[in-house]
Amino acid sequence: MGLLIMVNGGFMLLATLVSFYYKDGVEKEMLEAGLVTLLIGLILMLLTRNKRKELQKRDGYVIVTFGWIFMSLAGTLPYLFTDSIPSFTDAFFETMSGYTTTGASILNDIEIIPKGVLFWRSITHWIGGMGIIVLAIAILPLLGIGGMELFAAEAPGPSNDKLHPRITDTAKRLWLIYVGYTLAETILLKVAGMTLFDAVNHSLSTLSTGGFSTKNSSIAFWNDQPIIQYIIILFMFLAGTNFVLSYFAFKTRFSKILKDEEFKFYIFSIVIFTIMASIMIYFQTDISRSSFSHPMVWGKFESSFRHSAFQIIAIITTTGFVSADYTLWTPFLTVFFFGLMFLGGSAGSTAGGVKIIRHIILIKNGWIEFRRTLHPRAILPVRYNTKAVHQPIVFNILGFFILYLLSFIVGVLVFSLLGLDFQTALGGAVSSLGNVGPALGDLGPGYNYSGLSNAAKWWSAFLMLIGRLELFTVLILLTPYFWRNR
Repeated sequence: MGLLIMVNGGFMLLATLVSFYYKDGVEKEMLEAGLVTLLIGLILMLLTRNKRKELQKRDGYVIVTFGWIFMSLAGTLPYLFTDSIPSFTDAFFETMSGYTTTGASILNDIEIIPKGVLFWRSITHWIGGMGIIVLAIAILPLLGIGGMELFAAEAPGPSNDKLHPRITDTAKRLWLIYVGYTLAETILLKVAGMTLFDAVNHSLSTLSTGGFSTKNSSIAFWNDQPIIQYIIILFMFLAGTNFVLSYFAFKTRFSKILKDEEFKFYIFSIVIFTIMASIMIYFQTDISRSSFSHPMVWGKFESSFRHSAFQIIAIITTTGFVSADYTLWTPFLTVFFFGLMFLGGSAGSTAGGVKIIRHIILIKNGWIEFRRTLHPRAILPVRYNTKAVHQPIVFNILGFFILYLLSFIVGVLVFSLLGLDFQTALGGAVSSLGNVGPALGDLGPGYNYSGLSNAAKWWSAFLMLIGRLELFTVLILLTPYFWRNR
């Protein structure tokens, strides 16, 4: 915990340098926040330096869950010290939304926030994107602590692909790809016309599939510069893809990519959904009304295609950037986008949601049940990438899906009890649990989460946490048998 909080403090000092560079008036406060965070982390490390360092599986769950909570608590300091977000509840919500890469915000005027604070806000996305714990795995061996238990609890999705026998080297390779993509997008966005500050911040948000922007209208601010939006579309797509496949691509092992069922389903879904939405928008929607009044620079067909592709990829990858208000399109598309919030990106990506691989296995298992009904004695395993999936994994995925739906239903009920209308409660629950960001109703793309009561904000933050850590990691801590002695 101390090490994680010190890492947090180090990134705060990086944000402090941005504050000094732009002379945004909060340099002293940012420096104080960073130093206080470093001090807290150092004290925790010193107090526990002689304790047992052997991690068991249940230790991994505790460290991951409380690591995210304590990191989020420490992450509120830049907001509170600079008075950018004076309310602790709002500051915690914004920080949890950042680390869980949800992208839901309570800020009504983002553009008046000091640049150092905005950079810190984007950094919380970037840290959370690949996982604070995965970052720590590359450092923990220096302290004599193995990282496998932490990686198992933190790694997004059910995939257990390894790039290297040693988990530390796996984490380093993933981070190298992550950093490389971030730098590449920053350069391309700068060349395309963004300022360097905007390019850096949006790259941090894109690769983490977060969604925090430096503009009040999000990516719709650049609706008159389509090339910027196409660049972001490309990197949202890459961020929602299993990073192991990116590693294979760099090693020119393209056959592994082309044979991957999840990747093929991912591309197929995006293409089909984009074509369908583009046609409906072109014939049934006034695109200028939903795109925050920005002009259509390359014609209605291109605008229809671009906005549909942008919003579909933003929702599937749970990035949550906005180029247009999809709730102003057709009622069918509003419900359609609501459904996409349950899809999620690929396992092993920075995206949230249920994950595509789970949907594939659920569909295959359901199809096989038809065959089992006709041939009850036949041995019919579920296959993924030509390999039989072990039955416990199928049961785990079925259990996850049921738990996800129950969490969604409870989420909607609690939001309703806290005063949200039906549509807003539905959208808020699925968006928070899936780490999407924009939702429906009063939480749609044209609004934000500032109108929620304090209780609703805390509930939303809880849903973000359990959604980002794949339900079991957090909810298992609420069961009595987890804490019983063996």
